[in-house]
Amino acid sequence: MRPGTVAAVDLGATSGRVIVGRFGDGELAMETVGRFPNTPLRTPSGLLWDIASLYRGAHDGLAHAFRSAPEIASIGVDSWAVDYALLRGNRMVGTPFHYRDERTERGVRSVHEHTPFAELYRRNGLQFLPFNTLYQLVCDEQDGFLSLADRLLLIPDLLGWMLTGESVAERTNASTTGLLNVSTGEWDEALASRIGVPRTLLPTLIDPGNEVGGLLPHVANELGGSAPVVAVGSHDTASAIVAVPMRSDRAAYISCGTWGLVGVETDAPVLTDAARDANFTNEGGVDGRTRFLHNVMGLWLLSESIREWEREPGAATINLPELLGQAARVGGPVGIFDANDPVFLAPGDMPKRIATWLREHDQPVPRTRAEFARSIVASLADAFAGAVRTASELSGVPVETIHIVGGGALNELLCQLTADRAGVPVEAGPVEATATGNLLVQARTAGLVSGDLEALRDIVARGVDVRRYRPRS
Repeated sequence: MRPGTVAAVDLGATSGRVIVGRFGDGELAMETVGRFPNTPLRTPSGLLWDIASLYRGAHDGLAHAFRSAPEIASIGVDSWAVDYALLRGNRMVGTPFHYRDERTERGVRSVHEHTPFAELYRRNGLQFLPFNTLYQLVCDEQDGFLSLADRLLLIPDLLGWMLTGESVAERTNASTTGLLNVSTGEWDEALASRIGVPRTLLPTLIDPGNEVGGLLPHVANELGGSAPVVAVGSHDTASAIVAVPMRSDRAAYISCGTWGLVGVETDAPVLTDAARDANFTNEGGVDGRTRFLHNVMGLWLLSESIREWEREPGAATINLPELLGQAARVGGPVGIFDANDPVFLAPGDMPKRIATWLREHDQPVPRTRAEFARSIVASLADAFAGAVRTASELSGVPVETIHIVGGGALNELLCQLTADRAGVPVEAGPVEATATGNLLVQARTAGLVSGDLEALRDIVARGVDVRRYRPRS
């Protein structure tokens, strides 16, 4: 490892950050130089992402990064998956929709009328999620927007275009669209044509480690520095899995934030009928690996509940660690609900929906916020443990350890209950896994580090103190 510095733009569903990574002496030191909210916009058109605000946050964070580290060798951008912007020339056609917008329901009906899900799974290997990109694109085709555009860019590629002027599609994120052939790793042009998506809308594919382009002159001038933008695992989960400190091939991972992505890493897709029926997905990973996983609703259930409680008249800001401490002390059984039920997908009154679900399924309904929090965390742990067992059975990967990375690694109750229900130890950390994976791929491209994914994970394992939770009987 030789000394050097790179910068990561990491966009999450509720906030974004810019993190500088300094490599040297066999270690990675990270400094957050920018943090900004990601607040969706509810408009008459639907639920939209405030892209201008996100770009401003990333822009200002990068300017701070260049002030603190003028020698930055490269910049990498990652974000959530599936969402995109349509462009015509150098202008966006409207504002990108949020994947939680209700419009996707009609897209699902339209696609499945002529392409059954079983065929889609053979072609793209993706679990059914009603907001996958191909369903959203059908909505745009029906509304006449595709005919106005000459290309589409997924969210991290959109920010890359704003910085460099170059239009590309990074493969790990493209694999979440439903339009990438799971066997070839190339665009499925026949499927795109069938659902009314012109081939011309699909950008050139590139792999993590490829250069996107240099900063536009006016951007470099505004930021006070210049460095190329390098493709990373631009789907945030792809970057997060790079930073899972797995020492063995007998491990499962849970990248836990707004969503809980639960699975194992494989060398090839798992496209069996059993995998399809279990609704497991095969997404692209860095270095050609496959992320065989299942999406669980994640900490969205808790954060949306807290937002609802804080909206109540006279409500004070809720202290999450304090709430989780109270939840850990709840005695007796709590209701367990299906964290994967689509009823919990949309924004809104989450505690009411949870109470209704539990009541309809003859489960005890929480009476206090602490009991609600305990019910949410226990239900997530139950879903996580079940997904780990299924991932192991379907892939043939024996699981002896579960790694929890992301914000969920800080949730001690969730980690312990997951270990209890799975019956195997849980190792928690790093928290900033996505940014760490982003920085590591850039550093390897710049020659600051070398080796395969296992070598990159060794850097993480040496530099992060993980907390171990043993299953209780």
